[in-house]
Amino acid sequence: MSKLSLVVPLTRSALLAGVLIAACEPGPAEYADLVLTGGKVVTVDDALPEAEALAVTGYTITAVGTNEEIAGHVGPSTEVVELDGRLVIPGFIEGHGHYMALGESKLTLDLNSAASWEDIVQMVADAVAQAAPGEWILGRGWHQEKWTATPEGSVEGVPVHASLSAVSPENPVDLEHSSGHAAFANALAMELAGIDDDTPDPPGGTIVRDASGAATGLMRETAQRLVGAARARSEAERSAEDLDAEFRREVELAGAESLMYGVTTFHDAGSSFETIDRLRALAEEGALPIRLYVMVRGASNEEMDEKLADYRTIPEGNDFLAVRSIKRQIDGALGSHGAWLLGSYADMDTEGLVLETVEDITGTAEVAIRHGFQVNTHAIGDRANREVLDIYEKIFAANPDATDLRWRIEHAQHLHPDDVGRFAELDVVAAMQGVHATSDGPWLADRLGQLRMMETSYVWRDVLDAGVVIANGTDVPVEHISPIASFYSSVSRRMNNGEVLSGQHRMTREEALESYTINNAYAAFEEHLKGSLTPGKLADIVVLSQDIMTIPEDDIPATEVVYTIVGGEVRYSGPEG
Repeated sequence: MSKLSLVVPLTRSALLAGVLIAACEPGPAEYADLVLTGGKVVTVDDALPEAEALAVTGYTITAVGTNEEIAGHVGPSTEVVELDGRLVIPGFIEGHGHYMALGESKLTLDLNSAASWEDIVQMVADAVAQAAPGEWILGRGWHQEKWTATPEGSVEGVPVHASLSAVSPENPVDLEHSSGHAAFANALAMELAGIDDDTPDPPGGTIVRDASGAATGLMRETAQRLVGAARARSEAERSAEDLDAEFRREVELAGAESLMYGVTTFHDAGSSFETIDRLRALAEEGALPIRLYVMVRGASNEEMDEKLADYRTIPEGNDFLAVRSIKRQIDGALGSHGAWLLGSYADMDTEGLVLETVEDITGTAEVAIRHGFQVNTHAIGDRANREVLDIYEKIFAANPDATDLRWRIEHAQHLHPDDVGRFAELDVVAAMQGVHATSDGPWLADRLGQLRMMETSYVWRDVLDAGVVIANGTDVPVEHISPIASFYSSVSRRMNNGEVLSGQHRMTREEALESYTINNAYAAFEEHLKGSLTPGKLADIVVLSQDIMTIPEDDIPATEVVYTIVGGEVRYSGPEG
């Protein structure tokens, strides 16, 4: 933790005092370090919804008001940024992503643009040509639904490994699906993982096989861990210096990508105690590029019960790291037939997969409430969401004195109508991702059938009207980190095929902005520090090239980040800056 002074929650009187500062003539003692002027400032603060300028001193906002009012804060050393009418908003908060995976994805093959299986095989062949024998070839982002054609001989819509293995006989290959809920391995990777015709499916996973019983190379859900264990054995042979350098590089790359798209805080949906130790060390050095809200993941209930108290980290002042939550995962993804449904899939005789049992997650909830930790559980299918709500309700009832818990369900993509109101009744945050709806939309009916899709899928308006807090994000690197893209998806529901998915569930632009700022701050117990441009809060600010609150809807995706400011420091300046 830094030794900077604590930023305490603003009282009503302090907030009003802060607003009044903007209207007073400051003296030399109140000269700002940074002033943004001549723009449109959307504060996400009901006390002063819009302004023209703001002043920053140190790492906090000191005044918001008209150009004339803020001019008084300009002194001889003040840096003044002329906005030329551009939009200023609170820094975007990524409500659910995978920070280290984002950094790692910048060092591996990017398969998002692959239009065919043949494209992927060629990318691997090119990588093999540059690699030493035995070196792992890694990639992420493929999605069979985006290919122009299904490869001949495919099983469950995905090819077999033969052509991939043919171009990589001396290099193990592990290619993660864009959802993160499946991966494709070549023959050598399966050999190193000990996967053969007799290897049983692990609990919560599937080794996909062809009609003869041979593994195709596709590892669904927890079956990925078999290949992951082989990779881990390889990693163990590397030096500590190499691993540390790579870790730092991944942190830097993830931070640079975040800042480029206006993200000032990132809710990291699951890191091990070991990773948190490394992030803590970087935080102490002042080497974290953006603020992180990290969820503990991958430890047993017994280990968490022993360690959580020592890992609890509440930010003070301009700190960049928070640890006060736990990530669990009850089911998989709809695209890989891993989401846990109340009924069978329309295109496969399965109700999905249970990745972590109700009993184990209940044990986690008991540990969490004992230590004052938030629980954030991945649930995509309607059955999964119901089961998690049942767990939360049971734990809350057994601990009536525990209040303001803000437990979350991550994704909450498919909800039975009977369960929507339960989010509000239990004060559970729905940590949803706008861009998932428009990305998944074209094939949702294939998985669920048209009627069930209409009733249960991405029912944001029902959730909002029930009074539930929605925390928005992208699940990066599952989707691109761009908040503008997810904002656009939230307000338009327009899919890449040009059609609108259930348009009645659109958010208003105000709701979408709140879901990316103050709601995400609330979902991390940090609304007193960030999420609005309010005097006394952290100076985490984004300047955009267009006014996304008023421009024609179709123009929103072309909006670019001009400046990203974190704690009063300009950490990214775009081409227009």
